[in-house]
Amino acid sequence: MSDLSPLLAFALTVLVIEVTPGPNMTYLAALSLSSGMRTGFAAVAGIALGLMTYGVIAAFGLAAVIDHSPLLYGLLRWGGVGYLLWLAWEAWSGKEDIAPDAAGDGEARPWPAFRRGLITNLLNPKAAVFYVAVLPEFVHAEAGAVVRQTLVLSIAYVAIATSIHATIVALAGSLQSIIDVASNRGTVRRVFALALVGIALWFAFITGRVS
Repeated sequence: MSDLSPLLAFALTVLVIEVTPGPNMTYLAALSLSSGMRTGFAAVAGIALGLMTYGVIAAFGLAAVIDHSPLLYGLLRWGGVGYLLWLAWEAWSGKEDIAPDAAGDGEARPWPAFRRGLITNLLNPKAAVFYVAVLPEFVHAEAGAVVRQTLVLSIAYVAIATSIHATIVALAGSLQSIIDVASNRGTVRRVFALALVGIALWFAFITGRVS
């Protein structure tokens, strides 16, 4: 039971953090509304892989290097902002494919969404900071190998975050049936582009550091 209590405490902490609205939640809701559940779930998988990648990195101490290096942190931060703005430009200019796919199920192709979800999270320095500032509080030397504990907590974090993200996708995607995406393609694309710009500005704000 003593081994379970820290895990439960960590799970509750993660749950509170993840239900707080953030860029991932907003992006997934906008994407699912415009492109459907399958595309949204693909993005969720990409985000999960990005978060787990940082978990593995943290297990070997590299997340701390990112957190303590203003250069690396800044590169990731502005790389993420720039990538989101580039996606917004693609959507606005019509290069972002949110049209129904050839299978006729009314949803866009999932692979680009998976790739973008992954890249966006790999370029999010706050993901690294979580593994440096929050996760170590639940790692105890007397409980065994630090690497093992870090990986277990990382898996728990990703599982909880993914469950919440999947719920957002299911809720937003269910609303797509009442939106005639095909006949309002231009409007939906531009709304999605503006949402991405908003997410980019939000991302820049929350990842800023007070000097």
